[in-house]
Amino acid sequence: MKTVKPVRIFMTGVGGQGTLTATTILAQAATLKGLPVTSGEIHGMAQRGGVVESFLLIGCKSPKIGLGEADILMGFEPLETLRALPYLKTGGLVLSSTEFLPPLSVAMGKQPCPDIQAIRDKVAACTKRSAWLPCQSLGLKAGAVQAGNIALLGALCAMDALPFGKEAVADALRAGLKPKVAEINLKALELGAAAAA
Repeated sequence: MKTVKPVRIFMTGVGGQGTLTATTILAQAATLKGLPVTSGEIHGMAQRGGVVESFLLIGCKSPKIGLGEADILMGFEPLETLRALPYLKTGGLVLSSTEFLPPLSVAMGKQPCPDIQAIRDKVAACTKRSAWLPCQSLGLKAGAVQAGNIALLGALCAMDALPFGKEAVADALRAGLKPKVAEINLKALELGAAAAA
């Protein structure tokens, strides 16, 4: 195994957005590059619409991620990005979707939901390093709304925050997905990278 500067990534979203798939793809990309990697779920796999949180540790000795330890926070839903901010280390990198999939309590009007600018302001109070993408829209443009998770991975690759590049993620997509699904996700990867560049 190669030695590498440790990278701790915390991912969060809601069920059905592909949070765990994105974690698996990044882990496969790291493995293909011969890097030591650990991944796991912090909350169990949620039903569609429930909160999903996972982590990916590249080159780390600790098998877990704690509050204030994430080098990178990836939020596939902006409200979940806000909720996960305590995991981000000071000055860490935030990548988030700008498009909401509100929880049932918000959709029914029982609880308020902050607007995207309020969320961006709270992120800006924690770090100057962030990127915001319309992930669902980019997924649809690629061919499937579910590919929005891979668009966010493309943005991450474009920001040079990983010990490997976009091609390693593309290789993992080709290796782990059926050809037709991989083709859509490869488009999403490119769209996300272009949106963050």
